[in-house]
Amino acid sequence: MKRPNVIFIVADDLGFADLGCYGGRDAAFGGVSPQLDALAASGIRFTQGYSNSPVCSPTRFALMTGRYQYRLRGAAEEPINSRSRGSSTLGLPTEHPTMPSLLKQAGYRTALIGKWHLGYPPYFGPLRSGYDEFFGPMSGGVDYFTHCSSNGQHDLWFGEEERAEEGYLTDLLSHRAVDYIERMAARNREEGEAPFLLSLHYTAPHWPWETRDDEALAQEVKGNLFHLHGGNIHTYRRMIHHMDEGIGWVMQALRRHGLERDTLVIFTSDNGGERFSDNWPLVGGKMDLTEGGIRVPWIAHWPAFIPAGSTSAQPCMTMDWTTTVVAAGGAQQDAAYPLDGVSLLPVLRDPAHAFARPLHWRMNHRGQRALRDGDWKYLRVDGHDYLFNIPADERERANLGGRDPARLADMRDAWEAWNNTMPPIPEDATVSLGYSVKDMPQR
Repeated sequence: MKRPNVIFIVADDLGFADLGCYGGRDAAFGGVSPQLDALAASGIRFTQGYSNSPVCSPTRFALMTGRYQYRLRGAAEEPINSRSRGSSTLGLPTEHPTMPSLLKQAGYRTALIGKWHLGYPPYFGPLRSGYDEFFGPMSGGVDYFTHCSSNGQHDLWFGEEERAEEGYLTDLLSHRAVDYIERMAARNREEGEAPFLLSLHYTAPHWPWETRDDEALAQEVKGNLFHLHGGNIHTYRRMIHHMDEGIGWVMQALRRHGLERDTLVIFTSDNGGERFSDNWPLVGGKMDLTEGGIRVPWIAHWPAFIPAGSTSAQPCMTMDWTTTVVAAGGAQQDAAYPLDGVSLLPVLRDPAHAFARPLHWRMNHRGQRALRDGDWKYLRVDGHDYLFNIPADERERANLGGRDPARLADMRDAWEAWNNTMPPIPEDATVSLGYSVKDMPQR
């Protein structure tokens, strides 16, 4: 197997059914994701893919490290907020191996274009955790035109220096990604072939809800990015379409240089959808351990390896992608930091392949916990325990704990046993967003 180039694309707050290939209601909006739908049609689409957390920065800790985020102090924040600026503890420790650092040791060139959200320099940053290049915001969300964070501070960086650029952020990231591919192709011609890792982490469709045509709105709400009175489903879906167009430009660049066949393109979201997203048939959303908060789109495209038109129901989570990429790149794991993720290469080669894969979550917010094991899911919210058969009840409406108390007890014990292997949640950990679990049935 030839080591692939890797383009790892992460959307922000994208709902499970926001894309056409996941049942999105495209007809009423003219189709929002033709490029991603095409990638799924010529690659593999996972129907049981999960994020490591229902909120952004904890998932990104897991993505970077290939390990449960609970092992690191910074990931106890739900998510990291503006108080992390200047903090020497709230971020990804520079000594910790990461997906880019392991691939870099294996001869890959590495770049992050887009959102970081894992702590600020001088203590943390992409260039300190394995990336050769970085362009994007350090914080969780910025205005698409002013590139200011929620506290009004400019937050667009090139390397470790702030950089002012004009333009709609989604397009800036897409064009920068195309430029990176062009430069890597030229470098390969001049210096000999070497694979690359491009992490393309969009902020779309995260708030503020602005399309390319909304620069005047950006000026109006400057300094008030949350503007909870703003946005609508039309704007939201247009933002997804802008991202989808950019992904199309990236794929065109790969084809132009003959790189598509040997490039593994991965697409997912950092957590479930926000208020304007479509999660059908799932309930809940961001900040929830119900399915709508953690089950997300998972697409992979690699013509040299993945059979076209594939679908897999293999349960898996963000950090499994990390382990998969490390394995595909021929990189060596660090024995001092064993990966919790499981490689999906066997599934990518043969989508009929399946294996047991229990998935665990916990949240400080409302004392949430969850375990998905096979068809079954154990969930606790506000001290209430639930047992769901997910294939039979994806909306998590029928609590089977009373009917099957032995299974509920076994799954509760299994979660407790796993939790005992993780550090406790620090008392000073904060919840930055006050979203709550929605529509939970009472016991």
